[in-house]
Amino acid sequence: MSLNPVVEEITQADERVGDVAPTKELAGKSPTQIAFERLRKDKIAVICSVILAILVLAAAFAPLICKAMHITASVDGPYALDNTTALDFYNYPLPQYAGYHWPHLLGIAPQTATDNLATLLAGMRNSLIIALIATFFTTVIGLAVGLAAGFSRGVLDRVLSFVIDLFLSFPLILFALALAPIITQRFATDQHKLQIAQFVSLIFILSTLSWMGLARLVRGQVLQLREREFVLAAQVMGASTRRILVKELVPNLVATLVIALSLSIPGFIAAEVGFSFLGIGLSGSSSMGQMIQAATQYYDTYPLFLWMPVGVLVVLVLTLNLLGDSIRDAFDPKTRR
Repeated sequence: MSLNPVVEEITQADERVGDVAPTKELAGKSPTQIAFERLRKDKIAVICSVILAILVLAAAFAPLICKAMHITASVDGPYALDNTTALDFYNYPLPQYAGYHWPHLLGIAPQTATDNLATLLAGMRNSLIIALIATFFTTVIGLAVGLAAGFSRGVLDRVLSFVIDLFLSFPLILFALALAPIITQRFATDQHKLQIAQFVSLIFILSTLSWMGLARLVRGQVLQLREREFVLAAQVMGASTRRILVKELVPNLVATLVIALSLSIPGFIAAEVGFSFLGIGLSGSSSMGQMIQAATQYYDTYPLFLWMPVGVLVVLVLTLNLLGDSIRDAFDPKTRR
C-alpha cells in the first residue's frame, strides 16, 4: 500500500491550517475597566449621571445664569421689591410674581422679594460645595486612621479602635446645636464673617463626626489584605511601611473608597439642608434648608415656593443614591449584572 496519498493528505491539511488567519490576542481588563463598562451598560446609572450633570452645572454656573437672566438672590438686587409690595402680591392664591413668566421663572419670595431661581441655584451650589469638601476630609481622615489601625498590631491598633469608638459616641445633632449659638454670638456684628464661620463650622462638624464608619470599613479590609502574598512579598523584599500602605494596600481599596464617596455625598447634602432648616447651618447665606423653612408658612397660598426646593432636593439626593447603588454594584466583583 502506497503512503503517497496519506502524505499528500497530511500536507494539504497543514497548508489549510497555515492559511487560517491568526487569532486576535485577548486584551485583559482591569477591575476598574470592568466596573466602568458595567456602568455604561446600566441605564439607571446613565440617566442619573445625566441628571446629576445638569444639576451640578446649573449650580456651578449659578452666577453666570443669574447674570444672564438679570436676577439676583440678594434683597438689594435690581429685581428686589419693597416688603409692602411683596406682601400685597402674596395675598392672592396666584399672585402676579408667583412664577411662570420671564424673568422670574420660579417666582419671588414673600417679604424679601428675592428671586426663587437665584436663591435655589445659590443654595444648591452651597450644599454641593459643603458636601464635596466634607466628603474629601472624611475620606482622608477615615482612610488614614483605617490604614494605620488595620496594618499595625498591638497597642496602636487598640488605641485607634478606642478613638473610633469614642468619636462614635458623640451625637452629631447635639454637637451642632451646641456650636451654632456660640458662632452666631461671636460673629453677630459682622455678617460676612458670620457666613464664613458658619460655612467652615458646618464642614468641620460634618467631617469630624462622620469619618468613623469609613475608618472601620478600611480597617476591616486592611486586616484581610495584610496577610496576602503580595504584602508578605513586599515585606520580605524590605519595602518600607509607607510604600506598602501607598503602593500595595491603597490601590486595593479603590472600590471601597469609590463606594463610600458615592454614598457619603447625598448624606452630607441632606444633613446640610436639615441643619439649615433647623437654623444651625447656613443662616446668613443662601440655602435650600432656609428656603424650605421660610416657605412652610406659605404651603397653602403659595405651594410653588415650598415644593420647588423640596422637589429639587429630592431629585438631587435620589439621583446620587441611585448612582451610588449602581457604582457599588459595578465595583462589587460578586455581582454579575
